[in-house]
Amino acid sequence: MNINVSKTGFTAIIWLCGTLLAFGQRIDLKDLSAFKNPSNSWSLAQNVVADLNAENVLKTTKGEGILVNQSTAKKAGSDLYTANEYGDVAVELDYLTAKGTNSGIYLQGNYEIQIDDAWGLKNASSSNNGGIYQRWDDSKPEAEKGFGGVAPRQNASKAPGLWQHIKIIFQAPKFDASGTKTQNAKIISVELNGVLIHENVELFGATRGAAGAEKAKGPLRLQGDHGSVAFRNIEITALSEIPKSNQNGGADPIYIEAASNNMIRSFVDVAPRVRSVHAISVGGPEKTAYSYDLDNGTLLQGWHGDFIDATPMWDGRGNGTSRALGSVTRFTKKPVLAISKLANDQAAWIADTAGTGFRTKGYVMDKQDRPEFKYIINGTHVTDAVKVMENGQGLTREIAIDKPSKDLYFLLATASNIEEVAKGLYLVDDKSYYIQLADGSSKPVIRDVDGKKQFIVAIGTRLNYTILF
Repeated sequence: MNINVSKTGFTAIIWLCGTLLAFGQRIDLKDLSAFKNPSNSWSLAQNVVADLNAENVLKTTKGEGILVNQSTAKKAGSDLYTANEYGDVAVELDYLTAKGTNSGIYLQGNYEIQIDDAWGLKNASSSNNGGIYQRWDDSKPEAEKGFGGVAPRQNASKAPGLWQHIKIIFQAPKFDASGTKTQNAKIISVELNGVLIHENVELFGATRGAAGAEKAKGPLRLQGDHGSVAFRNIEITALSEIPKSNQNGGADPIYIEAASNNMIRSFVDVAPRVRSVHAISVGGPEKTAYSYDLDNGTLLQGWHGDFIDATPMWDGRGNGTSRALGSVTRFTKKPVLAISKLANDQAAWIADTAGTGFRTKGYVMDKQDRPEFKYIINGTHVTDAVKVMENGQGLTREIAIDKPSKDLYFLLATASNIEEVAKGLYLVDDKSYYIQLADGSSKPVIRDVDGKKQFIVAIGTRLNYTILF
């Protein structure tokens, strides 16, 4: 195993929530009254689904709770502005893109955090999802007109049609009594899908496409003329004080890279007070990785971005855990057996290894130094080959068994909801990820268990599916 370790200093945003936040506003998306003169490209929906096979297509279900913009080349939409204006502000919301779409969040109508479909992109630029867009000067030569953009630290983007979460802390520019700017605007921090992608970025001027001159207060603006996009859970909070960045007083972090195929054994925390103690994390040059529980044959999580923070494991005495450095998608909240022997497709899932004869047989390496996991359960030898897709957009998984059996079932997911959006393509857990079953798979069963949806399928001799996230 090839481990590349780096130790670097880092800073952390200190959140003093009790003193910082005031005048909060959660926009009630039962109507569009929070916005100024919305055009007919904006509407409300109860559900929205992207088409992974078609550019710029969102399918909606009538209702409320989701703000949707439908903009096409033939019929472009327009930007949407909040009725209220803000200075120093925290903005937090979910957004969902169509395939190939382009949009943006403009602080004060003037400073754009880019939204676009950057799914699977290894290295993002300032014009990609989460980037601080460029400033623009038409008087400069063509190649120099765009300048001053800031790329996200890593690409933490998810697939079209999946909800992405962003948190922005913004410090407005300051002006004296004569209207002269005395302090530039600043992006204090941006977190995308749980990953800090910007910190303490000074904005020396408005970005391209600004609504007007810089000012002390302005509306939040959602770009609506470049592509179809949806928003929900919009919270805008005026700040009475800006949080400060403070140097972390602890040890320097210890990061493990995966410039080539790499893996590490560690504990992995799956949920609060839920830990996999025999886990392995696997990553590679695609900038997509996953963690696997060897005790149950369970795929725990996948992520886009950088590989592993091993600080908790290796700093001092350590506690044995490692953390993903990218934007994590959880596939389970508790490690349970991936395979059970059931009398029929409605029988209770056997979640414990007792009585199953489960024995892990470790893994073998394929020709590209990627592990294929092996174990025995109910007298059947299982090979579980999880592979990162070449385009980095997700994982493929092949389950092969040595003895064909009609009573062996595979647990694809346990989730709050599961919806089939195309033949063999399912959205899982409030649009957290997709499962795509291979052609020829047995018909899966979605059943109700303890208030959740349980998604299972008969294995036969071989099961192939893809997880897109």
